[in-house]
Amino acid sequence: MHQAKSPVGVFGGTFDPIHYGHLRIAEELAESAGLAHLHLIPTGSPPHRATPAVSAEQRLQMARLAVGTHPVLQVDAREVRRNGHCYTIDTLAELRAEYGPHTPLLLLTGTDAFLGLSSWSRWQQLFELAHIVVAQRPGFAAADWEARMPDELRQQLRQRRQDDVAALRQMPAGGIAALTVTQLEISATALRQMFRRGNSPRYLLPDAVIDFIRNQKLYI
Repeated sequence: MHQAKSPVGVFGGTFDPIHYGHLRIAEELAESAGLAHLHLIPTGSPPHRATPAVSAEQRLQMARLAVGTHPVLQVDAREVRRNGHCYTIDTLAELRAEYGPHTPLLLLTGTDAFLGLSSWSRWQQLFELAHIVVAQRPGFAAADWEARMPDELRQQLRQRRQDDVAALRQMPAGGIAALTVTQLEISATALRQMFRRGNSPRYLLPDAVIDFIRNQKLYI
């Protein structure tokens, strides 16, 4: 019998730019699950969307400025450094090799991303490597959400659903749990437009990130 290890979180995205909506969700997962670490991973070349106009290195630097010296959130550059498209399955395989077979890995996704999970590369293998935590807004209608799922994904949800995120600490991988999060309606697209128009984005993302964007003349 192996003693359960403190879980580790994984949260990827383009972060173009990173903002308080991203950071708050990461903070709430870290607290709810008692994470030892959370890997915040800016993607390099995302397979499901156009490559951002801002460079991967610049998005990586913004994430580092946003996280600062946070004791749990750690910016992870592996996808920025990887050549070619970045697939979540490859990142999780690397993390599983680093943390060993017994550490719970929790992959954080949004509801829309989860609905598209069956289009991801080798998606059914994700459950062999990690749990999936789906961030949901308060008052979220789970029944409506399930009705929009492909049958194969709905079947996985019904087999793997756990009552809460804390239950995922008991096993290294294979579960699905919802996390009700504080919904901050902040859009990276809207932020880019604000910068383009010269409007103030203050209080929507960290001041250090705002200063970096302005100094680098991004999104203009």
